[in-house]
Amino acid sequence: MPDQIADNVIAMIKKNAAAHGTDKDPSLSDDEITTETELSSLDIDSITLADILWDLEQAYDIGIEFNTAEAWANLKSVGDLIEAVRALIAREA
Repeated sequence: MPDQIADNVIAMIKKNAAAHGTDKDPSLSDDEITTETELSSLDIDSITLADILWDLEQAYDIGIEFNTAEAWANLKSVGDLIEAVRALIAREA
């Protein structure tokens, strides 16, 4: 069963990383970014993370508070980010 939220979050990560010229781990192709991918391997800086969070807010009509964004900086994997988005969507519903 397709996971639209996961697909959208991964697409946003790819888009923003490319737009900011982020140098991800060269051993990872775009197709290999999965829920298990460590965010640190994607070399996402704070500006790129802010843009990803903004895109997520717009896409899912959720609010990400600044203290929440700081906590998100401690997320380890793409899957962690996806689950955090799911939790905010559920809370806003």
